[in-house]
Amino acid sequence: MGTLQAVALMAATLTVGLVAGLFFAFACAVMPGLRRSDDRAFVEVMQRINVAILNGWFLFCFLGAPVLTGLATALHFRADGRAALPWTIAALVLYAVVLIVTAAVNVPLNNRLEAAGTPAGGADAAAVRERFEAVWVRWNLVRAVASTAAFGALAWALVLHGRAA
Repeated sequence: MGTLQAVALMAATLTVGLVAGLFFAFACAVMPGLRRSDDRAFVEVMQRINVAILNGWFLFCFLGAPVLTGLATALHFRADGRAALPWTIAALVLYAVVLIVTAAVNVPLNNRLEAAGTPAGGADAAAVRERFEAVWVRWNLVRAVASTAAFGALAWALVLHGRAA
């Protein structure tokens, strides 16, 4: 059982870490870089990113992270996994924040951005950007912090699991 616990915990840590890294990259590089672009470029690039990100690798990590974290949590309910359990539960709760923010804020904003049409097609890029950028950036920062904290919790759970083994 210890090997299965370790594998599930490692897989959860890896997928949550990759998602945290993605949100961190957006917070530290992508959005600050786009902030310096003109309105038309900003809207076009974000629309293209929102299409490109919907791929198998992203979806596997984004949706696999809570499944694998849930599995790691369930496997650590046994007496020999109790030390890691509070940390896997914390990671699950923190990742739930990521899912809720994504579903309630970021995806609806992305959908409205797409529905606005392209600036070349007549959309007012400045108005579209104004309704999108600040809110999206603020809530992406929440996702970055929550997913990074979840990653840290899982990393600590791995340490505790290793000590117990």
